[in-house]
Amino acid sequence: MSKEKAQAWAQHWVESMARTTKVEIIPATAKANFTSCTGKNGETADDSRFTLMFNARAKLPRARYSEAARALKSELEAQGFKIVGYQEGPGQERGTYGVQARHPKDKHYVSAGDVADDQWSLSVDTPCLLPPDAEQQKF
Repeated sequence: MSKEKAQAWAQHWVESMARTTKVEIIPATAKANFTSCTGKNGETADDSRFTLMFNARAKLPRARYSEAARALKSELEAQGFKIVGYQEGPGQERGTYGVQARHPKDKHYVSAGDVADDQWSLSVDTPCLLPPDAEQQKF
């Protein structure tokens, strides 16, 4: 997958999570972060493979945190994700509400949770991806 296609795909996922949780993304906060892949023995290939983390923040009143977490958890489960982390308060401190999930087939990871007063973070992490015109390096 190309970097452009990966970014569009990840952005689509973040926007979908925003719709599910009924939040408004803050446009200036949407960011794509590409990094090189590292193999299980610490090797780094020279074949252009990459991972992507796409993240955005959204406006969400604290009173809706539990509702948003439940809605997203339910939708992700319906789409075949394995929930790997879930918190639903009851604290008022940051980081006490959220969902983390991994797709067993596609291997992407999504997460959402409170990060600031009345702000929710939505994130997608891809597995290692190889651009279509690259020849995969063997180790």
